[in-house]
Amino acid sequence: MNITHVISQRPDSTGSGFFLRNMIRLAAADGHENFLVAGMPRGETPLIEGLEEGRCRLVEFSGGDLPFPVPGMSDVMPYPSSVFGSLPQGAIIAYENAFASKIGAAGKSFRPDIVLSHHLWLVTAVARNYCPHTPLVTVCHSTDLRQFLNCAHLRERVLEPCRRIDRVLALSVDQRRRITELYGIPEDRVDVVGGGYDDGLFYWGTKAPSPPVHLLYAGKISCAKGVDLLLGSCRRLAGEPLHLHLVGSGTGEEAARCLALVENAGIPVTVHGRVDQRSLAALMRSCHVFVLPSLYEGLPLVLLEALASGCRVIATDLPGCRELLAEAGPDLAAFAPLPPRMRVDSLFPEDREDFESRLAQAILAMARRVEASPEPSRQDAQTITSAFTWGAVFERVMKSCRLAAGS
Repeated sequence: MNITHVISQRPDSTGSGFFLRNMIRLAAADGHENFLVAGMPRGETPLIEGLEEGRCRLVEFSGGDLPFPVPGMSDVMPYPSSVFGSLPQGAIIAYENAFASKIGAAGKSFRPDIVLSHHLWLVTAVARNYCPHTPLVTVCHSTDLRQFLNCAHLRERVLEPCRRIDRVLALSVDQRRRITELYGIPEDRVDVVGGGYDDGLFYWGTKAPSPPVHLLYAGKISCAKGVDLLLGSCRRLAGEPLHLHLVGSGTGEEAARCLALVENAGIPVTVHGRVDQRSLAALMRSCHVFVLPSLYEGLPLVLLEALASGCRVIATDLPGCRELLAEAGPDLAAFAPLPPRMRVDSLFPEDREDFESRLAQAILAMARRVEASPEPSRQDAQTITSAFTWGAVFERVMKSCRLAAGS
């Protein structure tokens, strides 16, 4: 099968990029031919296993095809980016035209049997309009749903084309429900495939005795990811034998505001910055508790990586986290309840202190479990993670692609 993969942003970063890279790698290993259309800064080319030289068309940002930085599916990205909600109409039209040109050129030179795109957003709408007769399968990553909610002025450009997608792939049951509600796509065309992790990279590690209990956060350094709330919670735990590790990067004032809180966090904090997957895996094997304080998530793959590496986990009480950890007992996972949100990715100011207090309580309770036993049950963790290897996810994705192609 000839597969054209389409992603609007960098394929070498963030969860959707890792999803795409693994689909290309496994498709090549399974005997399929791959082609990539993606957005990249001018002069940069992604190196992706399973993608042959010349099988790529890039929309170049920051001075190439378009003068502005790559618009991120999140408003805060781990690299320089622009924001969909702030782009003028002329920039949006130029953006759509640039991707239409690359997608059209790929169709003529590669002749795909199927297009596998990422995000129910503008570029997928372009792909549907410019490849009306090629089966189209699209992976939803939740950030697209957030853009849909936050950018009401762009919805009309997205809705009708996305309703003509042959099959949509959801990461969770709750996400499938929301896709149906927001886009009006029938539920019988939305398949739940889940997210994946690399079980050759993220594997069980022997934990050092505590104290201190080593806490780990990995992701974007942003307020939507709750990094500021996590640091506020740590301030309430001053004097406890804890050490927090922050992994990830961000840009602009928001990331700077989060990092400024490190100095008064109340416990030791090591800021690692952006690290590669191998280094992250090593950190997960050495740390005791992974904390995900996000205000908005789909199916957070990083929780799978942490569980597979022997971490206990604490997550905000979001549907995707609940679904993923449904089989986890209290010794493996804990949830911090979220108050009603001002927007999908922000709290009302008056609720911040209460949430920080609840998150601090969850951290302290889990730290006490670590002190009693540095490692949770390996069998319990494997019960959750076994269905989410990239190989298992790839099989579910290809089943949907075959349905879309009528084969």
